[in-house]
Amino acid sequence: MSEDIFEVPEATRNASDYGEASIRHLDDMEHIRLRPGMYIGRLGDGSQQEDGIYVLLKESIDNSIDEFNEGFGRKIEVDIRNGVASIRDYGRGIPLGSLIPAVSKLNTGGKYDNDQYTASVGLNGVGLKAVNALAKQFVACSCRGGEFHRATFEQGKLVNDETGTTDEEDGTFISFEPDPTLFVGYRFHSEFVKDMLRNYTYLNTGLAIYHNGQRIISRNGLEDLLTDKMTDEALYPIVHIKGEGIEIAFTHAKNQNGEEYYSFVNGQNTTQGGTHQAAFKEHIARTIKEYTGKNFEVQDVRNGIVAAIAIKVIEPMFESQTKIKLGSLYMAPDKDKNGKPFLLSGVSVNKFVGDFVKEQVDNFLHRNLDIAETILQKIQESEKERKAMAGVAKLARERAKKANLHNKKLRDCHIHYNDPSVKRKKGDDTVDLRQDTAIFITEGNSASGSITQCRDVNTQAVFSLRGKPLNSYGLTKKVVYENEEFNLLQAALNIEDGLDGLRYNKVIIATDADVDGMHIRLLMMTFFLQFFPDLVKKGHVFILQTPLFRVRNKKKGAKEKKSGRVEYETAYCYTEEERLEAIERLSPNPEITRFKGLGEINAEEFKHFIGPDMRLDPVTLHKSDQVADLLAYYMGKNSMERQNFIIQNLVVEEDLVEENQF
Repeated sequence: MSEDIFEVPEATRNASDYGEASIRHLDDMEHIRLRPGMYIGRLGDGSQQEDGIYVLLKESIDNSIDEFNEGFGRKIEVDIRNGVASIRDYGRGIPLGSLIPAVSKLNTGGKYDNDQYTASVGLNGVGLKAVNALAKQFVACSCRGGEFHRATFEQGKLVNDETGTTDEEDGTFISFEPDPTLFVGYRFHSEFVKDMLRNYTYLNTGLAIYHNGQRIISRNGLEDLLTDKMTDEALYPIVHIKGEGIEIAFTHAKNQNGEEYYSFVNGQNTTQGGTHQAAFKEHIARTIKEYTGKNFEVQDVRNGIVAAIAIKVIEPMFESQTKIKLGSLYMAPDKDKNGKPFLLSGVSVNKFVGDFVKEQVDNFLHRNLDIAETILQKIQESEKERKAMAGVAKLARERAKKANLHNKKLRDCHIHYNDPSVKRKKGDDTVDLRQDTAIFITEGNSASGSITQCRDVNTQAVFSLRGKPLNSYGLTKKVVYENEEFNLLQAALNIEDGLDGLRYNKVIIATDADVDGMHIRLLMMTFFLQFFPDLVKKGHVFILQTPLFRVRNKKKGAKEKKSGRVEYETAYCYTEEERLEAIERLSPNPEITRFKGLGEINAEEFKHFIGPDMRLDPVTLHKSDQVADLLAYYMGKNSMERQNFIIQNLVVEEDLVEENQF
C-alpha cells in the first residue's frame, strides 16, 4: 500500500500551546447554547416544520402529555402570541422544591424509572433545559395544593425566584420566547403548530388542547387522523383497531398510488418511521396475503394503502434527541408502576406488532367479508396495472441505469437523505447534514447553470428540465416509465418504491417568476400529486422564492477600486413593497434591475438565494384543499371553461386606472 495515501498534516502550532488552559468546562446552559444542534437538531426561523422553535414547543408540551397519560389533567392550553409561547396544563405540577433544577440542570427529571411515568417520551432529562437555555426569557411556574413556585430565566440564567400561596388549580405553566440572536427572524407558523397539536389529540383521545382559545379534540384517535389527512376517497371504511399498548388504522385510497404511513411512539410523531413502522408494513402485507390465500406481490397488497400505527414503550430508543425515528429493537424489560410485568417487556418490536396485526386484522377480515372483497379487488387491479407496465418499467430502469452513469440532467451532491447519519460542525453547531439535502428542479440549462456553479456540492443537487414537462393529469403511472424526463427524476429521487429511500430531504421547484414558470410549477405539482402525494404530505416539496428586483447604489464615501469595480450597497427585493422600501433607503437615484428569469442572475449573486437564508415556500396539502377537483379544473381537458373564466374575470391596466380615479 502506498504510504502517501495517509497524508500527515504539517503542524501549524507549537505543541506547548496546548495546555491546561485549553481545556474548558461549560455548565449545562452554556453547553446547550454553544451546541444547540445536539439538543434540538437545527435552529432555523420557523419556515420549516423541523425548525428548532417547534422542537422547543414540543418539548414544553410533552411533559403535559405525560401527565395526561398518567390520568392527571384533561386540558392543556397553548397560547402563541407575538413570538412568545405559553403552555398551561392541569396535572400534578412539578414538585415545588425541585422546580428550578427540573428546568435548568441536565440529567434531572422524574422519568428515569417507571415509578411515576409508565411510558413517556421525555427520558433523558434534557427537554425543558434546552428550551430554557435557548430562550430569551423562560418562565416556569408550578402550582400544588394552594402553593406556587415561579422561576424566571434569561438565556438560561435565573433572574427571579418567588414562592407563595395561590388559588390557581394544580398544574404547570411554561412560557418561553426563543432567543432571536439564535433563531434569527423566527416566526411560529400556525399551520405547523396546529398540525402538531392535532397529532397530540389523535394519540390521546379525550384530551382537549386549546390553541389560542380554539379547542382541538379527537374522539376516534387514529381514525380521525386518517380522515383528516386523506385527500383521496377511501375505498372502504377506515379499519381502526386498538389493543394494550398499540393502536392501528388503515384503508386503501381509491385513486392514490404508493403508500402513506403515520407512526407514533408514546405520542411522539416519528416522521422518519423506525422499527415499529417497518414491522407494521411487513405484517399488514403478510396478513392480507395469507388471508387471500394467493401469492400476491407485497407492492400490490400495499399499493394505495394509507395507515397509522401508535405504540407505547417504556424506554424507547430514538436515533436522536429530536425523536423522529424509533431505533428500539426490543421493548425494555421492566415493570409498571404497580409492580406488574409491563405488557411489552422483553419482546421484540417486530414480534409485538406482528402478533397484534396477524391476529386482529385476520379476525377483522373474516368478520367483514365485504371489506375483504374490496381489498382483494384493489390488489388485483394493482397487480394488473403493474404487470401491464412491467416491460416498460424494466426498459425504463435499464435506460435510467445507463443514463445515471453520465446523467446530463442531474448534477448530484455528495450527501443524501437516506445515507447513515452525517454529522459535521456547522458554525457553532454540530448538525446532521442529511436534513440539509436538497434537489433543485430547474427549467432549462441557463437557470441550472447558475445554481450549479454556486450550490453547496455536499448537500445540494440540481435536476434540469428541458422546458415544460408533460401534463400527467389523468394518465396512469405507466407514463412515469415511458416519459424519459419523469423516469429520470423518479430515479434521481429514488421514490419508485416509496419514501424510505428518498435521497433528498427537500425537493425544491425553482422556476422563473413569470407565467411560463408558474405553469411549470403547476405541471410538476400535478406530477407529484398524481403519483407521489406522500412526498407533498410529508412536507418534502418546496417552491424557491427568488428576488424580482435588485436595488443598489454606490456606498457612501466608497472610492472606485483599482480594478475598476465600484462598491455597492445592494438590496434584493422579493415584493413590490420591499422594492419601494429599498428605493427610499438607498436614494437618491438608485439603480433598479428587474430579474426576468433565473438565468439572468449570475452565480455570484445566486449563491445568496440558495444559501442558509434562502426563502422557501412549503407546499402543504390538506383534505379541505379538494385536490382532485382542483387538478380536474386546472389540468383537465376543459380548456373552454377556463378560457371563459379568464375572459370574465380579466382585469386590465386601463380598468385599474379608471377605478383609481374615483
